Amino acid sequence: MNTAPRRWRTSTVLLIECPWCGPRAETEFSYGGEAGIERPADPYALSDAEWADYLFFRRNPRGAHRELWNHAQGCRRWFGVERDTVSYRIEKSYRLSGAGSARPAAAHIEASEEKRR
Repeated sequence: MNTAPRRWRTSTVLLIECPWCGPRAETEFSYGGEAGIERPADPYALSDAEWADYLFFRRNPRGAHRELWNHAQGCRRWFGVERDTVSYRIEKSYRLSGAGSARPAAAHIEASEEKRR
């Protein structure tokens, strides 16, 4: 039984708009990290410190931020979100596209599947 005072419990759920499925509860999604991270062209040329920077260090800004999300319990597609990290307000969500956009491997596979259709 939950004995916490009622003021500490909340039923507020962040609604994230999947570009394919529409608005859904955040519990249907998996966070994929900061958007726009470019993989090094030659990772073997990097020092251990440079490789660690690429793998682990992110900006973590206060305010406007671009993120990657996956609709894990829905269409399973990756997409981008522009969100304010202070207010949690989502400015927009968008489909990932373009050869130059940094995105997870799953999104690259999805793009090539769409070309075949």
